[in-house]
Amino acid sequence: MKVNSNINVLGGLPDWNLVNVFLERNMSSVRADGGLYSYTAIKTDKSVTRFENAISETLIRFANSEVETLVRTFLEEERLSNDALLLLFWNASFNNELLNYLNDQVYFVSFYSGKITIKQDEVLDCLKDLREREVDLKKWSESTIDRTASKYLTLLKKFNLMQGSVNKEIVHPYLNDKMFVIFVYWLKAIESRSNLLDSDWIKFSFCEPSIFVERLMHKKFSKYYELLYTGDKLKIQTLVPYSTIYNAIK
Repeated sequence: MKVNSNINVLGGLPDWNLVNVFLERNMSSVRADGGLYSYTAIKTDKSVTRFENAISETLIRFANSEVETLVRTFLEEERLSNDALLLLFWNASFNNELLNYLNDQVYFVSFYSGKITIKQDEVLDCLKDLREREVDLKKWSESTIDRTASKYLTLLKKFNLMQGSVNKEIVHPYLNDKMFVIFVYWLKAIESRSNLLDSDWIKFSFCEPSIFVERLMHKKFSKYYELLYTGDKLKIQTLVPYSTIYNAIK
């Protein structure tokens, strides 16, 4: 597993408008185009550079051109809407192995078991268990592990997947029709398995696999994709180019 501190950095990011800034430019062009203060109230270049690295590595790094087109179009049209943050959560989870691991072992376990809250100690226990097996994590101090557990929950809150301050509660999102189609296109773009029923990413639809398949088969979505479902195999063929799917469903 590739481990970095981006969960800590993004959990502490005070100005998420920098996501859109760095989608279009880097620090060099920011300095040349009116300077740092034209874009953010964050005071030092060092801090902004640290945030730029985390944003570029986790939020706006793209597995392929289809994902890039999907994310760029969405952010250009909606900036940081709730739906855009959900798409960034999917993309960040694909890009950051530690984030995806915590999602798999903590967040989605709690989400699908019907729990109301996730405590920091649960994340902490998961990280300590992982540290026993991951060489890079063995280098982390107790304070770094503690901070990562805390910032992970804060990051979920920034994605609108949890709410509250001290005792954070799980939000149970329901994908509207637009986001359901966007999820299908994102899933098709990042999943290498031919049988989508084997995909570990289906849980990111926030519904059980059987419900996901049932919704896939609604006739109103037939203009966006074709599917082949045999009970134990699922294949999807998208019908609209990634460059125009956002405008086709908005």
